[in-house]
Amino acid sequence: MGGGRRRAAENGDDAELELDAQLVEQCLRGESQAWEELVRRHTRRVFNLSYRFTSNRQEAEDLSQDVFMRVYRTLGSYRATSGQFTTWLTSVTRNLLIDHYRRTRKDRLTSSLDDENTNMQVEQKESNARRPDDLALASELSSQVQGALQKLSPELREAVILRDLQGLDYAEIQQVLSVPEGTVKSRINRGRIELARLLEQIGVRPE
Repeated sequence: MGGGRRRAAENGDDAELELDAQLVEQCLRGESQAWEELVRRHTRRVFNLSYRFTSNRQEAEDLSQDVFMRVYRTLGSYRATSGQFTTWLTSVTRNLLIDHYRRTRKDRLTSSLDDENTNMQVEQKESNARRPDDLALASELSSQVQGALQKLSPELREAVILRDLQGLDYAEIQQVLSVPEGTVKSRINRGRIELARLLEQIGVRPE
């Protein structure tokens, strides 16, 4: 039974990859509906990555728009034979975020965190069945983790975000960051250790 579920999941993943490839081809032929569908399918991924990196909702929304503008201009450079569209999209997003960080780092102060509703949306929390005190605790923990993430160096932060929050595997992260797999694993490990240390300093410990 477990094997059947695994094959079904793999088939579903293959179907998603094939759909992305088809949409890209249609976009390159100038079909506007295909572009709208491609954006719809991947807006949440791009926004969440942007938000995790900036901790600012408005910045994340603006950067998401910039990402899709860049994707639109460079879509012809994507090759399905070189990897998944989502990996290519994540690479484009990451490069734009790094450019943004370099432009703004001199002026960047500690960003204020968004309100509870924003945290709930980004974390995709299902709130209907939860008590108000549970929601408040979840929001506080989310804010603490987000604040700790901002204290990591950009290279450690992006490695942790891509692995632990975006769910990319090592090979995909290697492709996005253009560094050896050993470097990817080292950054993830160092980032996790530093994140745990920062959270422990403010009294947040893993159960």
